[in-house]
Amino acid sequence: MKEPIFTGAAVAIITPMNEDGTVNYDEFAKFVDWQLENGTDAIVICGTTGESSTLEVDEHIECIRWCINYVNGRCKVIAGTGSNSTASAIEMSKEACEDGADALLLVTPYYNKTSQRGLIAHYKAIHDVTDKPIILYNVPSRTGVNILPETAAEIAKLPRVNGIKEASGNLDQIAEINELCGDELNIWSGNDDQIVDVLERGGKGVISVLSNVCPQETHDIVAKYLDGDTEGSKALMDKYMKLAKTLFCDVNPIPVKEAVNMLGFNAGHCRLPLIDMTDENKALMKTVLEEYKLIK
Repeated sequence: MKEPIFTGAAVAIITPMNEDGTVNYDEFAKFVDWQLENGTDAIVICGTTGESSTLEVDEHIECIRWCINYVNGRCKVIAGTGSNSTASAIEMSKEACEDGADALLLVTPYYNKTSQRGLIAHYKAIHDVTDKPIILYNVPSRTGVNILPETAAEIAKLPRVNGIKEASGNLDQIAEINELCGDELNIWSGNDDQIVDVLERGGKGVISVLSNVCPQETHDIVAKYLDGDTEGSKALMDKYMKLAKTLFCDVNPIPVKEAVNMLGFNAGHCRLPLIDMTDENKALMKTVLEEYKLIK
């Protein structure tokens, strides 16, 4: 049995930017503190929502190092160190391990779209030169490659592969992963609109975009379910479903970063090629945040 790195809701945290596009660490500190004061169970740094794909390697490593040092043990810090280059993933993963990350989040290679055998070789290569737990990240809508249940079961034989962030949206596949792997591979939802669905299929929580805006509420959705209050969990999920979907009215993380700005933080803009939302979508976001009484 592999104990999960965390249970509950981990925030797939945004990366605040200055006007010149550099990382705004002063605002980052304020946002991390707010997250920890409001129920976040863990922080995933430099994932998709953190704009990892447009961070230079040295920036990426520094961002992870800063977060580990700033959090200073107040919660688990999971470092997004995946790449479509196995060598680059190894470089960033080794640095994150040395800097004290609690675990690594490793997205499947993207664009070059390896085979299922290639996925096994990729993850084994990273596993064998690092010393921290690994969370696989399956998001085929972005990467063009899907970790099949049988492949997940094979990779799960590696002793430090702790779990999978499952964002395929395929609930039958998630159920099959759970059936094949059991306690040898923890499952976290990678989709905020499927938190309860994944919990019903053996999940341990969520790695969440919604948590950037509603950390306590997202934590509560999971906590209620795991504590046996399934109806309360479902009711809360239903309540926040509209907001969860609005956070994807444009390409992630464009909407959530705008939402965080509207909450009063200086999250800044996304880096190109991501651009600001249309005025229409900004108005939609403002209206929905007002409906949830998150802004006045």
